[in-house]
Amino acid sequence: MADSLDIDAMLARFRDRATAVRKRNLPPVGGEERTRLVEQAQTDFQDFAIIGDATGTLEDGVLTLTVDLRPKG
Repeated sequence: MADSLDIDAMLARFRDRATAVRKRNLPPVGGEERTRLVEQAQTDFQDFAIIGDATGTLEDGVLTLTVDLRPKG
């Protein structure tokens, strides 16, 4: 599997997923169900965005994703 892994393409898919979550329409629900959907969408976006922002290396069959979580500035 390591031979066929395109790290840049994988990370691009995560960026695409983060964008898709951000643009996702909520179904016509209200109350607690809507709150849960909004919270889940935020968690999904955060997870996909973090991975999408990573840099990846593959050495000796080990995929390492590096994510800089330090504040920019």
